[in-house]
Amino acid sequence: MTFARLVLAASTYEPVPEPRTTHLPVESTARTLVQFYETTVLPLYPAFPGTSLHALVSDIYQEHPRPIRSSEYWMFWMVLAIGSAAQSRNRQDEHYLNAVEFVARALPHADRALKPGYVTQVQSLLLLTQYSMLDPAHFDSWHPIGFTCRAVVDQGLHQDPPQAQQVDQDVLDARRRTFYCVYALDRSVLGSHLVLGHALTLWLCRAISMAHARAFSFYDDAVSVALPSPGQPGGTLAGGQITKPIPDASVSLFRLRQLQSDWYQMLYQGNPTEPLPDATSFIWQKYYEMWEWSERLPTDVPVAIREMLDLELRYSYVYCVASSARGAQVSAYGRLLIFEHAISYMDRIYDIANLTTNTALYTYHDALRVFFMGSQFVAVLRDAGDLLLSGSPIPIPPSVPGKVSPPPQPVRLDRGTGDNLDRSLRCLERVKLTLRLYGHRWKDALSLMESFDTISAEVWKNLSARRAMRNAHAAGHWQPAPGA
Repeated sequence: MTFARLVLAASTYEPVPEPRTTHLPVESTARTLVQFYETTVLPLYPAFPGTSLHALVSDIYQEHPRPIRSSEYWMFWMVLAIGSAAQSRNRQDEHYLNAVEFVARALPHADRALKPGYVTQVQSLLLLTQYSMLDPAHFDSWHPIGFTCRAVVDQGLHQDPPQAQQVDQDVLDARRRTFYCVYALDRSVLGSHLVLGHALTLWLCRAISMAHARAFSFYDDAVSVALPSPGQPGGTLAGGQITKPIPDASVSLFRLRQLQSDWYQMLYQGNPTEPLPDATSFIWQKYYEMWEWSERLPTDVPVAIREMLDLELRYSYVYCVASSARGAQVSAYGRLLIFEHAISYMDRIYDIANLTTNTALYTYHDALRVFFMGSQFVAVLRDAGDLLLSGSPIPIPPSVPGKVSPPPQPVRLDRGTGDNLDRSLRCLERVKLTLRLYGHRWKDALSLMESFDTISAEVWKNLSARRAMRNAHAAGHWQPAPGA
C-alpha cells in the first residue's frame, strides 16, 4: 500500500475506466489545453510557472524526448484533464470524456508523483484536487485537499524559512505560491450553514473545509508565510520566445482567503455556547475589509476572472452576514444586504452558466454556492418577506461612536426589471434554472435542484399568489373577499 494508493483509495468514488489508447494526443490539442489551463487556472493557483508546462510539452513531443519523470507525466496528463473538464458543458460531451481519458493516462504515474517528501508531491496533489472539483462523479475533493495540507505541514511549507537562512527571492516566492495555492483551496468557501426556517443548518456533502464546517487542516495562528510577490515568473513560450506574462490574480485571491478564514474561524469555529462580544461590529468590520479588498483589485485582472472574484465577494458578504452560532441575530438591514447580494449573484451566475463557452474555472462547487445563495434568499424572504417586498426603505442602522459603521446599501444592478416581488420570483427561478444547467455537467446538481424545489416551494407559492393578486388589482379585476 503506497501513499498514492492510499490517497486514491480514499478519494475515488467510481473507478476511472482504463485508457482507450496509448498514443499521445495531437500536439496542437495538448498545447490548446495547456494554454486554457494557463489562462484560467494559473492566474489563481500558480503552483508552477506556465513556461515549465510549455517546455514540458515540447520535451514530450520531441522525436527523441529526454527521460521524462513520473511527476512530469502526471503534471502533463492532469493539466490536460483539468483543461478539458473545465470546458465541458455536459457529462457526455467530448471535453469530459477526453478529461477522463487523460486522468486514466495519469494514474499509472501516481506512485512516484505522489511520493512524500518532495514539492512535486504537493503540486501533484493540488492537480488531483483541482480535477476532483470538476469531476465529482469519480473523485471526492475532501480527501485530496486534506492530504495536500498534510504534505504542506510535513514539509514545513506553512512556515517561512528563518531569516538567518539566505534564500533566493525567486525560490522563496515559488515556495510561498505553492503554500498559498494549498491554503486558498483549503479555505474555499463552498457553501454550508444554510439558514432555513428556524435557523436549521444543513450539511452539504462532497466539499472542502468550509462546506462541511470542519476544522481547517491548519489554523491561521500556525501559519507564518508572507504573501508572495505579485506576478508569475516568465510567460508563454511562443516560437522559443518568452511573451508577456499573463496577469496574475493569485495574490488577490490569497488575500481574500485570509479575510474569509479570519471571520469564518471566529464565527463558525469558536465555542458556540459563547456569543461573540459585539458581534455586529465584528461583522461590519469584516464586511468593510472585504469591500476594501475589492477596491484594490489590480486593474489588469482579466474580465472573466474579475467576474469570478466579484461573485466570490458577494458570496462572502452573504456568508459573513448570515446567522451563525456566535453572531448576532440578523437585523432587517442585514437581511436587505443578503437580499440584494443574492439577487446580483444569481443574475450574474445565471448568465455565466448560459454562456456557450467556459471562460473561467467554474466547478461543481459553484453549484453548491448557487444552492447556498438560493437557500439564504429563501430564508430572508421567510423571515422578512413583507418588509422586503413592500419596497419601503430600510434605513441603515445609526453609527455608534468608536464602532464600525454599517456598510452602505449595495448598488442595484437590475434597475428597470420590476419591483422586489418580480425580482424575487426571477431570482428563485434562476436558482433552479442554473442548477438544472449545472445538472448537465454534474449529476449531483440535479439533487441540489430538487432539494431547493422542496425548501422554496412555500415561498414560491406565496410570491406567485401575491403577484396574481397585484396583477388582478392593476387590471381592475380585483374584488374584496365577501365581508371584507
